[in-house]
Amino acid sequence: MTITEQPFRGWSPEAVVFDCDGTLMDTEEHWQEARRRAFREFGLRPAPGFAERAKGVHYLDCGRMMAEEVDKPHLAPGLTESLLGHFMERVADDPVTMPGAAEFVQSLSGRLPLAVASNCPLTVVERSLERAGLLSHFGHIVVPSDPRTTGATTGDPDGGSLIRPKPWPDVYATAARLCGARSERTLAVEDSLTGIESARRAGLRVVAVGDRPSDGREETVDLWVPALNSPELVDLDWVRLR
Repeated sequence: MTITEQPFRGWSPEAVVFDCDGTLMDTEEHWQEARRRAFREFGLRPAPGFAERAKGVHYLDCGRMMAEEVDKPHLAPGLTESLLGHFMERVADDPVTMPGAAEFVQSLSGRLPLAVASNCPLTVVERSLERAGLLSHFGHIVVPSDPRTTGATTGDPDGGSLIRPKPWPDVYATAARLCGARSERTLAVEDSLTGIESARRAGLRVVAVGDRPSDGREETVDLWVPALNSPELVDLDWVRLR
């Protein structure tokens, strides 16, 4: 599905699944600062462009990327732990929602099943949304299983299966199912190319939020908007925000 001048004509979602970091919560700067602090803590420095390459990546994979970036793979566990610790400190100190996020969620709450599909740990997502006053609007929060534990799938009442991080489709496929919606009638709201790939692979339609790339990758989404309060989104018939 490519971008059209009239997206979603004759279509409305049965459920909406949101990414958290960079979509609902303004945390990308928190992740960048956490990466910088973790590198400094170990006396390391990444090559230019690492922040963009790491955007949207699950924190365990990011820790491995950080170690590989400096050719010290044995430091992956320590860098991962440092990364998450610094990030959680920043989130606790400065929870900020993205422009239009709270209003958009509130406009849909009670009318459609809402869920969150994130690569972050469950405690981080819940803490961020609770501090922002948004947690109560979501019926389900789906995050990847933590391979360091033996617990069942996080956020999945059926349990027992492994949920892989984005760009695997698992978090979005699970969220749609938990909402009781068909994948093809579920809308994903995302800000990263990693997340967009995950949602597409799960069969969801996608609204992307943020700066539009100039290399043709924008054609992988149904609608690309600068923010969740953009007229292109809030004026859609099924949104009826105004």
